[in-house]
Amino acid sequence: MNSIDPNGPAAPSPADLPGDVLLVEDDPLIAMDSAEIITGFGVTSVRTARSVAGALKLIAERAPDFALLDVGLIREKSFAVAEQLKQQKIPFAFVTGYSGPASVQPAFKHSPVLRKPYLREELLETLRQWRNQT
Repeated sequence: MNSIDPNGPAAPSPADLPGDVLLVEDDPLIAMDSAEIITGFGVTSVRTARSVAGALKLIAERAPDFALLDVGLIREKSFAVAEQLKQQKIPFAFVTGYSGPASVQPAFKHSPVLRKPYLREELLETLRQWRNQT
């Protein structure tokens, strides 16, 4: 995913960021690149899931501090994962290449949305805002 600037700024302190991020992304190259960038910011753990079932399993095993949810997964949407995170009061942001209000269900209209392709700085800012959500 060459839309993220590898020479962008790093986080001033890993304390500003969640320690464990769940990344729900169906494209393995995007997931791998994003996970590498996120750990480069100083996040201790990035766990990835390619499906709703995989994400729900990871959440049940250990609740993440924050989650990034690709809206459109292979043959499904990530809204069931968002609902579970919301019930557990785990902050999250949607990641999507779709535009407009129809890209996210009305129940999540106040949730942060990171638009693809995104810059490294935008990803970092989304991670920095994790404590502001509940």
